[in-house]
Amino acid sequence: MTQDRNEKLYEAYYMRVFSYVMTLAGDRSQAEEITQETFFRAFSKQNGFRGESDEATWLCAIAKNLFLDEKRRHSRYGELPEEMPDAGKSLEQAAMDRDSSFRIHMALHALEEPYREVFELRIFGELSFREIGMIFQKTENWARVTYHRAKLKLRERMGET
Repeated sequence: MTQDRNEKLYEAYYMRVFSYVMTLAGDRSQAEEITQETFFRAFSKQNGFRGESDEATWLCAIAKNLFLDEKRRHSRYGELPEEMPDAGKSLEQAAMDRDSSFRIHMALHALEEPYREVFELRIFGELSFREIGMIFQKTENWARVTYHRAKLKLRERMGET
């Protein structure tokens, strides 16, 4: 890949890849690191992109593999990231947001795969159903049905039937 092509790829897909990694990692600094490493790996491979999928799908696949490698590495050493409070919010608002967020994440965590990942890719990663299907090597329709079922399961667990 040429320098100009790399810059265009980075500008076009950085936020999409970052959003996807944020859904996986849940930690901004880890997501930024993995996103940067994703583009580094993509740029360092001369013939890495074979055109078998969309560029965004290819980058998200690299990011997912990097995230899984990082997760395995951390689980071996027992490292857990610490959360930093948001300085821009009042203590009461932060507590309410944290409680709501925790309930949502608990419900999401309880979803079995592939429902959880499809839901996170669609909502947090802002990927299309076609792109989600490509990541899972399934059809666009499979991604739509899986997302719909994930929403139903999540509503049921959140008590919004």
